[in-house]
Amino acid sequence: MFNRHRPSRQSLASTVALLGLGIVSTGLLSVSVMAQPDDDYTVPRTAYGDPDFQGVWRNATVTPLTRPRELGERQAYTREEAFQLERAAQMAVEQDNEPLDPNRPPPPAQDLPPVGNYDLFWTDRGMFMPTIDGEFRTSIIIDPPDGQMPGYTDEFLAQRARERETGPDPFDGPEGRGVGERCLLSFGSNSGPPMLPVMYNSHYQIVQSPGYVVIVAEMINDARIIKIQDERDAHAEVMNRWMGDSIGRWDGDTLVVETQHFNPWQNFRGASENLTVTERFRKESDSKIIYTFTVNDPTVFESSFTGELALTAYDDPLYEYACHEGNYALPGTLAGARIAEEEARQAAAQD
Repeated sequence: MFNRHRPSRQSLASTVALLGLGIVSTGLLSVSVMAQPDDDYTVPRTAYGDPDFQGVWRNATVTPLTRPRELGERQAYTREEAFQLERAAQMAVEQDNEPLDPNRPPPPAQDLPPVGNYDLFWTDRGMFMPTIDGEFRTSIIIDPPDGQMPGYTDEFLAQRARERETGPDPFDGPEGRGVGERCLLSFGSNSGPPMLPVMYNSHYQIVQSPGYVVIVAEMINDARIIKIQDERDAHAEVMNRWMGDSIGRWDGDTLVVETQHFNPWQNFRGASENLTVTERFRKESDSKIIYTFTVNDPTVFESSFTGELALTAYDDPLYEYACHEGNYALPGTLAGARIAEEEARQAAAQD
């Protein structure tokens, strides 16, 4: 769909070494032991005295956003279970990487993934399960206790039904397409907040200066500027910025960020203009940040919900993500819709 430059990816072995993981070798690499958090760890400071979170980080993980329902309120896997899940993820990648028969017939369209032209080269799925406070989590969502998204309110469901009946067709024009497809913002809430992993490019760079923390997402080169201040600027409510208006404060060595006033085109699972996302960044070691987020929108969700995942250090720099340069999908999709409409008109005229 998009033509873009991807940073060189670390090998499995170098990733494991960076995370400080113990390894069991069975033809593939997998996590078997994770050291417990160091209670004596001292967070480094910037030259001006703030906790130093600067660097490149990634949040790719085997852990799903929501918990398999059969696990109920079980929050963590055993070490052996985590090993099996990681090994299965790695085996899936190895199978995708097998050479293909050049004489094979094309696969049926219904058997292709949603983006059928993305082979293994373009994806960078999570193959490890970094621990959170020494636990192999069964889901990113930890509250509600069952690890599931809360339900939608009746008012929201009724509004969505009305929009489906009266709203424009998604193929009427570019405004009907998603912001990721239009190269305006990362898809899948990768840029955040909340910042969630996706099928590739789940990398971020954190840069700090006195009074500011900037989080640059690899995808679409999104940069979220967080002001370290107690109150929002007076114009924040009417600006409706991409990624919202974020203000932060230091709670000891933890960065707490509250974001409101999102651009209405940025839609996190249906959230409205009343959305508030509260994030906490806690550095567990030089190679790991524990990232916690709470989503609250009482007009859309029946309750707030909280998730937690690890940001692990990444040695390589971020490279430019080129999106518009090769975005042939958007004009192709709309051109195809116009052709289909013309064919329908001609068929109707013949009848």
